[in-house]
Amino acid sequence: MTNPTTSGHSAFSAPQENEELSDIEIVCVECGQVFVWCVEEQIFFRDKGLKNPPKRCATCKKRKNERIEAILALQKKHPKGKIEVAVYCAKCGVFTTVPFYPIQGKPVYCRSCFLAMNPDLLKPAS
Repeated sequence: MTNPTTSGHSAFSAPQENEELSDIEIVCVECGQVFVWCVEEQIFFRDKGLKNPPKRCATCKKRKNERIEAILALQKKHPKGKIEVAVYCAKCGVFTTVPFYPIQGKPVYCRSCFLAMNPDLLKPAS
């Protein structure tokens, strides 16, 4: 088995047809845990024409797919109307809603914390 690789910053790709395969350890880009990209999965990637190795462990991949499904369900339910997504403020922890779909890895703030961090937004335009 090879040394763990952070797949988000790796130089390796999916195996080629004539390439000898072995299990590869990869560091999950979300949780930082090492997971094994086994030979069978590498063959599957090669056969499907997939060029990049996985970035996430099975648990994080499942969570990501669930997030995507939830967003798609909301978009289908409210295609052009106003949306409200329930979140916890990254600063104070209060439960609130925001009028957008949060981007993974970026903090989301309640109105009070957001305005406290951006006081210029409260000043009238001149």
